[in-house]
Parts: sequence; C-alpha cells; structure tokens
Amino acid sequence: MTEPSASSRRTPDPLNLPIPGREGEEVELLRTYPANTHRLSGRTRERIRAIDVLYEADARGRAELEVLGDRLVLTAAQTALPDRSAALVRLHAEHAADIDEQLETHSRDWPLRRMPAVDRAILRLGAAEILFDTPEEQTGAVIGEYASVARELSTEDSPRFVNALLQRLADLRGLIG
Repeated sequence: MTEPSASSRRTPDPLNLPIPGREGEEVELLRTYPANTHRLSGRTRERIRAIDVLYEADARGRAELEVLGDRLVLTAAQTALPDRSAALVRLHAEHAADIDEQLETHSRDWPLRRMPAVDRAILRLGAAEILFDTPEEQTGAVIGEYASVARELSTEDSPRFVNALLQRLADLRGLIG
C-alpha cells in the first residue's frame, strides 16, 4: 500500500470542523463558533450589536428600522439592544443611500454586492459613524475599532480592507460632506 502524497494529505482542523475536499463536496455544518468578543470594549460590543442588525436586515431583505424594532422588543431569549447600538442603526438608516454611494465610489473594483455580507455591514456602520457622527480628531480610533471588529468577525484580509476604505472615506470627508 502506498502512502498518500504530501499534497493530498489534509491537516486536521484544531476545532475539529469538517474540511471540504478539492472536488467541492458538500459539508454539513454541525456547529458554529461565536466570535471571541470578551476582550473587546463595551463600546465595541455595542457596535457589533448594531452590525448584527444591519447584517440581519441585509440578509433577510428587510428594512433596518424594522429589524431594529424587532430587536428593541425585550424577550427572555435575548438581552436588550443597547441605546448606542440603536442610535448607530438609526444613523445608518438615515444616510443609507449616501453611505452606499460613497462605499461603491471609493472601494476600487469592489462593488458592495461582491463584498462579504459581514464586511458590508461593518463598512456601512463604520462609514455612517465616520461621515456623520465622529469628530475629525477621533476618526483614527473609530477606524481602528472597526478593523478590530473585522478581525473578529470576518476573513483574514478584511481588517486591512475595512481599515483602508474607512480611512479613504475619512480623508475625503471634507470633500464628500
């Protein structure tokens, strides 16, 4: 019996998740692993809760304010949405068309529809905060927080992409606004 070649061996996943083969066979998702947010600040967690609302609205094709209304109803299954999270969702909803236009214009070859849904939600909320809510001297810290959120919630390349695009919007804020 011959030993499999190095290229055909797959390294075991440390989380014991199924790995699809090269032929693209279906993999059944047995469980999910939540993002490691315990080390993030309370302010960052409030941003993540707002991103969750934008993500859900996008995924379900519903209005953000509708989803926000659902999240503001307190049930035994969930904790109340923080006031700051709700304010950020309202801020984005108020300026959604302008924000999407700016993201499309300045994302260089990456239309919104091609971006991962999580990145789209992160960028939309980050752009809302940077363009319409944050004093100019605090934009660096806000951009850094959104890059940290992307590091926790999205792909390996997402933090750089989020950082670069939000920085571009911040640099052009005077011309845009």
